[in-house]
Formats: sequence, structure tokens, C-alpha cells
Amino acid sequence: MFIVHDYSLAVLFCVVTMFCWGSWGNTQKLASKTWRYEYFYWDYVLGVLLFSVISAFTLGSIGAEGQGFVENLAQADWCNLGSAFLGGIIFNASNILLSAAIAICGLSVAFPVGVGLALVLGVLVNYFGAAKGDPLFIFVGVALIVIAILLNSLAYRKALTANDKVSGKGLLVSVAAGIIMAFFYRFVAASMDLENFAEPAVGKLTPYTAVFVFALGVFASNFVFNTIAMKHPVEGEPAVISGYYKGSMGTHLVGILGGVIWCIGQSFSMIASEKAGAAISYGLGQGATLVSALWGILIWKEFRDAPKVSNYLNIGMFVFFVIGLGFLIYAGA
Repeated sequence: MFIVHDYSLAVLFCVVTMFCWGSWGNTQKLASKTWRYEYFYWDYVLGVLLFSVISAFTLGSIGAEGQGFVENLAQADWCNLGSAFLGGIIFNASNILLSAAIAICGLSVAFPVGVGLALVLGVLVNYFGAAKGDPLFIFVGVALIVIAILLNSLAYRKALTANDKVSGKGLLVSVAAGIIMAFFYRFVAASMDLENFAEPAVGKLTPYTAVFVFALGVFASNFVFNTIAMKHPVEGEPAVISGYYKGSMGTHLVGILGGVIWCIGQSFSMIASEKAGAAISYGLGQGATLVSALWGILIWKEFRDAPKVSNYLNIGMFVFFVIGLGFLIYAGA
């Protein structure tokens, strides 16, 4: 299987994760023109599972180094399989709320608040679960990111003052998504031997096996979570499953593409976690907040009618976020 041996390459993989995790939301924005997010999400989950299988039988099975996917899956113990599967369930519960937040308040708010909060809490959870990197620089980076989140939240509140038609519900849903999302990565990381991917301890998973089992957890739990979301939507009337089959092939493919993009990021993050550490891999990947906010502000014009002070606050958010991510990178170096 393919293994990263260099910290610089691990950071590059985390940057790929950041762009993937920050960009998949564009597929939901595209689909939302004719498609409810609940329907989009069925296709998104299929995309996550699809790429996990492709990755397992390609990068996870080639080369002479380490255990191949099938061999590793066969020797895995139920405790580690269950941990990765539970990570998928937790992620899905949070991500479906994030999708709802995107539908309500857009990328430039849902990600900085929801994913930013998940970054802060998740870095702490993953660091204390498997300490790696200089704690001073990690915690300073996290503190700066907290400031960035607060600036974005304030920018959104200012925009609400200028536009009474927008509900503050989106902030609450984003916060709920972020709190839950903070915990999924730790369960997936715990299923792997983060010290040695080439020769993992008996019963432990490789990154490729962990992502596959994680994706199974996402897929299986979606029949519960998305069914609930359809029957009790955060906005609008309840959705019926028959509506899903009325979508065009192009619309379905957009949803699947969204899941593939996100899972590429998840796979790269897991692959990088041996050299970078779980806390730094997760934290850098969740720098997706910057990417998604840029999409929302510059491409989708989500702050078009906001007062000027919101623009200044968002600029401040970007500055603090970039500096905070810089501290996280340096912490691992």
C-alpha cells in the first residue's frame, strides 16, 4: 500500500484535504437550484462509499510495503472495526446537520461556525487521544482560530441586522453540527496504529481499511439520520422518498461527486496522520473553513447585501485563521 514517509508530504496531503473538505459544499449549492439537500445527501453518501472502495483496492493494495486492504481487513479485530464504524455514524450525524446549515445560511457561515468549532474541539480531542506535536503552538493556533470563528459569527449577525428575512437558526444548526463533528475523527484514528502503518499492531487497521469501514458507518446510518431529516426538516415541508427518483442523472452525479471529493480529503488526512499526528492532520484538514468561506463570499456572493462592517470582520477572520493554521503546521515540524 502507499505510505507517506515525509512530514512535508504529509502537510501537502493535509492541504489537499483542506481543499476537498472546503469544496464539496459547492456541489450541494449547485444541486440546491432544483434539489432539496435531503435528496442530495443520499447521493453524497454513495459518493463517500464509492471512493472508499476505489481507494482500498488501488492505493490500499498496491506495492510491497505494508498490508494490502483485503489482508488487513481479514486480521482486524471487532473493537477496531467498531471504532471506525462508530466514527462514520458520528460524522454522518454531524454532516447532515452541516448540510442543513448550508441550505439555511450558506457556505460562508455554516463552515466557519460549524467546521471551525469542530476544528477547535477536534484538535483538542485528537491531541489528548494521541499526543503529537508541540502543545504550545497547537493551543495558540487553536486560540487564534477561535477568534476567527467569533469574527465570522459577528459578521453574520451584522448581516442579519441588515436583512431581517434571514433566520438565526442557521447559526444554531451550525454549532450543533460542529460539536458533534469534533469527535468522529478520534474514533477512526483510534482504530489504526498511528505509530507504524507499514507493520500495524495485530488487529489494527491501515488508513485505507479504516476509511472503508468508516464509509460503511456513514452509509448505514444514513437510513436513520436522513429519514429523520426528511420527515422533520429544519425548513420547509417534509420530503417524501419518491421525490428522490425524480432527479435527473446529472443532479444525482453532482451529489455523488460531492461525496467523492469529501472522501478524497478524508483518505488523504488518514494517510498523513502517521507522520503529522492525528491532531495536526485533522486541524489542517479542517482549515477547509477558509476554502469554503472564500467560495461562499467570492463565488456565491452570500454577503452581497451585508453592511461594510461584515466585510471587515470577514477579512479579520481570514487573517486569524491563516495565522492559526500556520501555528498548527509549525507545531508538527
